[in-house]
Amino acid sequence: MKQVLLSLLFISVSVFANAQLFSKKEKEPEQKKLSLKNSQDSLAYALGVMAAENLSKQYSSDSLNISAAIEAFSKSLKNELLKINQEEANLYIKTFEQKQKEAAMAKVKKEGVQFLKENATKEGVVVLPSGLQYKVLKKGSGSKHPKPSDRVKVHYHGTLIDGSIFDSSIKRGRPAQFPVNAVIQGWIEALQLMKPGDKWVLYIPQELAYGARSAGSIPPYSTLIFEVELIEIL
Repeated sequence: MKQVLLSLLFISVSVFANAQLFSKKEKEPEQKKLSLKNSQDSLAYALGVMAAENLSKQYSSDSLNISAAIEAFSKSLKNELLKINQEEANLYIKTFEQKQKEAAMAKVKKEGVQFLKENATKEGVVVLPSGLQYKVLKKGSGSKHPKPSDRVKVHYHGTLIDGSIFDSSIKRGRPAQFPVNAVIQGWIEALQLMKPGDKWVLYIPQELAYGARSAGSIPPYSTLIFEVELIEIL
């Protein structure tokens, strides 16, 4: 709960440091000119600046009742009766953060579905029954397909649908080696269809990737795009 009170302190300081934190629906009060008389004043002001920046990344100023936050902070310091106790306050914050997380995941999932729907209509894109999509960039000269138990050498470049790079053996400058059955399902399916020398772009639905799990910089429910070149079956 100390973290909650500290956050409320930051809110109250930042209110006087930055009038933009007030809700647009509320009339902004006249502010007295603030004088920073010593290092403690400057520290308090600095905390307000940092808190405002951090809070603005998590909450919309229009969604916060600043007056309620300041009242709760003031009453807590004075040990007066609160409308919400410490346990309830923690529960409210956890519930809010969980809803934010769920909304973000739903957005990622929806955008992935829409991307694949549109991508499936593009020239050269093949859609498999599993939902995996691929496009051939270059055909190899080999004839053998990898089996799940085989090890392969590949070059790859992985991005999210917004183009953000999350992994790339090409950028590292060296191919990767691994068993076919040790990677995500979308890769397992695609590799068994490829031949040495093939270079494909894979469009992998979230259910054939990491699903509800996050992986490094990959958010849950992300549709993934990989440019993959099968160099060799080891």
